[in-house]
Amino acid sequence: MNEFEITISIIGGIVGLFAGAEALVRGSSSLAIRMGISPLVVGLTVVAFATSSPELVVSIKAALEGNPGIVIGNVVGSNICNIGLILGVAALISPMRIKTQLIKREIPIMIIVGFILLLVLLNDSISRLEGLLLILGIISYVIFSYLYARKDKVIETSHEFIDAIPKGKAKSVWISILLIVGGLGLLLGGAHIFVNGAVEVAVRVGVSQAVIGLSMVALGTSLPELITSVVASLRNENDIAIGNAVGSNVFNVLSVLGFSSVISPINSSGVGYIDLGIMMLFMIVILPMSKSGFVLKRFEGAILLAGYFAYLLYLAL
Repeated sequence: MNEFEITISIIGGIVGLFAGAEALVRGSSSLAIRMGISPLVVGLTVVAFATSSPELVVSIKAALEGNPGIVIGNVVGSNICNIGLILGVAALISPMRIKTQLIKREIPIMIIVGFILLLVLLNDSISRLEGLLLILGIISYVIFSYLYARKDKVIETSHEFIDAIPKGKAKSVWISILLIVGGLGLLLGGAHIFVNGAVEVAVRVGVSQAVIGLSMVALGTSLPELITSVVASLRNENDIAIGNAVGSNVFNVLSVLGFSSVISPINSSGVGYIDLGIMMLFMIVILPMSKSGFVLKRFEGAILLAGYFAYLLYLAL
């Protein structure tokens, strides 16, 4: 590959991932609603997994092709990006009011899931058995969120997934199936050329796959969450913006690493304790920031954003 082909590969891959995820969300949501499944269930299941599909497909592709550094780097880097970049930008656009539900339940769950990842990676690998346990974790999380919502009638539970359901009438079955098939095709094609481009960059620049996964791949697969959060913040729908970031972090660890390692056991090649420690720091620091007046202020957003760019600088050096 020459420089032009690498650039086209990365940009084309990102476009394919984004368009594929959007088509998959629209098609699967419409089909599920037409089958009589409630919007709440659709939001907590179909949309939840579909919105994590770029990270999932890229990670599975990388694992199958023997690029484990990209797999772990993608998840750890995406989680850092979700808090540092996405919440940082969203808070700078508009101070974010935090609901008590996020402070009492969602953020602590995210932190617990982060510690689970640390425990799993103590032996620098994730086996198929550990992957199965992570998948059981995401299934339990979805069921728990659903039961919690039904019990307390909190329809905004996992708001980011429910609000991702396209509004309006459900499309015909054939159009929905076409969107699903087309979305999956775009995801697979986008993942293929994106991973190839990212690996080529790593070879050319002389850095590890993990660094590419922690930076370029993580940012590329997090673009849907970034755009969703920025739009939500511009509309003053702050709970969607922060819920999107927090929920995505939970799904990245439990579903992306879970399914990837079941398909092909992976190791944490190149992703060190500093990277994992920075991920945990971002996850933990968001809790006291959220408790401070139940508002994520602009200066706090600036701190998160500065921290993210400082991390990218550390990777570059």
